[in-house]
Amino acid sequence: MPIVIVTIGILILLLLIARFKLNAFIAFILVSLFVGIAQGMDPVAVVKSIQLGIGNILGFLVLILGLGAMLGKLVADSGAAQRITTKLVEKFGKKNIQWAVVLTGFIVGIPMFYSVGFVILIPLVFTIGAATGLPLIYIGLPMLASLSVTHGYLPPHPAPTAIAATFNADIGKTLFYGIIVAIPAIIVAGPLLSRTMKGIKATPIEGFVNTKVLSDEEMPSTAISILTALSPVILMGIAALAELLISGDSMLKKTLVFMGNPVMAMLISVLVAIYTLGLARGKKMIEISETIKSAVTGITMVLLIIAGSGALKQVMIDSGVSGFTGDLLQGSSISPLILAWLIATVIRVCVGSATVAGLTAAGIVLPLVSGADVSPELMVLAIGSGSLMLSHVNDTGFWLYKEYFNLSIKDTLKSWTVMETTVGVMGLLGVLVLDLFV
Repeated sequence: MPIVIVTIGILILLLLIARFKLNAFIAFILVSLFVGIAQGMDPVAVVKSIQLGIGNILGFLVLILGLGAMLGKLVADSGAAQRITTKLVEKFGKKNIQWAVVLTGFIVGIPMFYSVGFVILIPLVFTIGAATGLPLIYIGLPMLASLSVTHGYLPPHPAPTAIAATFNADIGKTLFYGIIVAIPAIIVAGPLLSRTMKGIKATPIEGFVNTKVLSDEEMPSTAISILTALSPVILMGIAALAELLISGDSMLKKTLVFMGNPVMAMLISVLVAIYTLGLARGKKMIEISETIKSAVTGITMVLLIIAGSGALKQVMIDSGVSGFTGDLLQGSSISPLILAWLIATVIRVCVGSATVAGLTAAGIVLPLVSGADVSPELMVLAIGSGSLMLSHVNDTGFWLYKEYFNLSIKDTLKSWTVMETTVGVMGLLGVLVLDLFV
């Protein structure tokens, strides 16, 4: 039975990594082989599935994480992160710094892929922690809650947008309802939840915090710091507006959309940072290149671990796990909103990817609710909420968080998994409340 095989596979993965301290990448490959063969796949097909999974996930993330790490390191070493941190603390005060990162995460998260927002904002979290002495989980979890919610609930992110199209939901209404549901979810899963986790000791990934405190003269201006750090957000935001406001296929629209592509936005931003935070401040290119080199070195193992999670995800998809888990729930007579959320949750637990869980659940639920009297916009949000539930060792986000914060698997489950689950539960509650009025 697929569920039993997947459960055994996940338990083996946890045992190999947590008990026997085996390298996580190797553990992922071994478990991927076990799951695929146990599911009845041809061994050669399993290997091809592993290769496909690694290629699919790294094809995008190598560029995003690599360029994001470069931008983050340039922002940190130049003093731009320190400048932004100083202003945030001045404006909000140390007591309210959580609300500053929540707001930043939400604004950045709306136009930006989760992984892009993560690598752009994480150096800021580390710098705030170093400057204020506050625990990193206390600062970082609220920001990540904002990013998760925008990723799972709100267009123009790929999964919510594609699910909205599946149900013929109005994008504007979905965004409006999504923001209403998002606000309480972020507050509970971010600032409130993180205050219960001060005992979890996190440390920044090596090389991502500039421990030297710079003088005012040594740092770039506030405007340059903010514009450079948020240049990917600005470029992607302009592209999103161009898609909405410029009709046809004019050269201007094509250019703006091209520049707002996540990979191009990150590349342009790194080039801008090399000038604004390096060359324009009198640094030599050889010195800037060393900064970039050290940034990439710091994420090598992160990339391999994420590659391993991509392999396991692909094997689970190719072996038919997602289809099987969805079929188990098709005969249920419960509320379509709860059913959609539950199917997305089960697929998320088995497959790992929120996007895959959301899109797969939408395909399963659509024929079941074709005659039901339910808001298509709320169906999008219910599925989006379920797709964020119970993130664990087969989810890329789990490993990004664990490795960047240098946490054990146990502490990652206690913080990240609980936060993601809180976001998913709060999302469902918000949808059910809205359903009374919509």
